[in-house]
Amino acid sequence: MTEAVFERIGDAFQPQPVSRSGWGEEVLHGGPVAALFVHQMERVPTPVPMQVTRLTVDMFRPVPTSPLIVTTKVSREGRRIQTLEASMDSGGVEVARATMLRIRSDDLAVPDHPTREPLPEPDGLPVYRMREHDEGDWFHTRGVEMRLVSGDVVEPGPATVWMRLTVPIVAGEEPSPIQRAVAVADFPNGISRVLPPGWLYINPDLTVHFGRPPAGEWIALRARTDITGGVGLAQAELFDTGGAFGHSLQSLLVAGAV
Repeated sequence: MTEAVFERIGDAFQPQPVSRSGWGEEVLHGGPVAALFVHQMERVPTPVPMQVTRLTVDMFRPVPTSPLIVTTKVSREGRRIQTLEASMDSGGVEVARATMLRIRSDDLAVPDHPTREPLPEPDGLPVYRMREHDEGDWFHTRGVEMRLVSGDVVEPGPATVWMRLTVPIVAGEEPSPIQRAVAVADFPNGISRVLPPGWLYINPDLTVHFGRPPAGEWIALRARTDITGGVGLAQAELFDTGGAFGHSLQSLLVAGAV
């Protein structure tokens, strides 16, 4: 498949229709924003073998479907810990910023300890077809495939869903495991919503923690949303087919029905 979330145009990345959010036709979904940051930040070398342990993305304003430029820098270099910063620019305006924490890799043997039980694997589960906005070019309808474990994506309440990218993040390039994970880690507020249609519960940030590197195409989110007044928090435990590997957190801006 030649379709992708972004097309590279020189130093910029042009969002394609599949990048769009359900919040607006000219607004990117947060998953593509996070994945594009990772695409660029992964290219920054490390002094020793390291793994990503945290990514935080702040979206200052709706990220538009116009060409985007991402610049990166090392804010703290070390042989145990490295921190990176990145900025996303659209038409000369900064629209989002990200930080990444890397920790040195070590095959340290640790004692046996309790771990979370793995989820039922996606193979054999039916493909989940959303009953809302089922057609059209949206990241949640054409950019990912879903398979439901528990709950319901449309009905209010917690849900557990396997997801995988169906298109590359950047045309002509295979997404890395971290890109695949953060691309779907922005879905907790959508799959575990608690408010009825018409309400706004959009996330101006995303933080993903990694206890280990994810593997494979499929990522599961065991998600829930909690809202008090005009602020909420959506969160998800993250799994691959080998078990739990991380967490996703989203602050929510909540507004009344429109």
